[in-house]
Amino acid sequence: MAEMTVELVAVERRLWSGKATSVSAQTTEGEIGILPGHEPVLGQLVEGGVVRIRTTDGGLVTAAVHGGFLSVTGTGVSILAEDAELAGEIDVAAARTALQDADDAERARAAARVRAVEQSA
Repeated sequence: MAEMTVELVAVERRLWSGKATSVSAQTTEGEIGILPGHEPVLGQLVEGGVVRIRTTDGGLVTAAVHGGFLSVTGTGVSILAEDAELAGEIDVAAARTALQDADDAERARAAARVRAVEQSA
């Protein structure tokens, strides 16, 4: 099975690091899927996006990501987010309430948190 090294890092902490079989992320150019051996690319992550990492053991790591960059090199994938939360860390009830009560600036962030939880199942 082909694999690649993936790091998901926010400004304040490393959220996940390990071997994966695929990564998907939302960039300003659209959604991108990365498999081992992908050509090098640099993409700007959207504000309020979701990143999904399929691990080599079949697990799924899902995170709400708020801005930053995705870098694919010959050695792996680095996701460098301004802010990010793993789906398992998100209080979905609070996120849904925030989505309803949010102003335009916070709506994308709240929606990403809800989508990350929904997509992690």
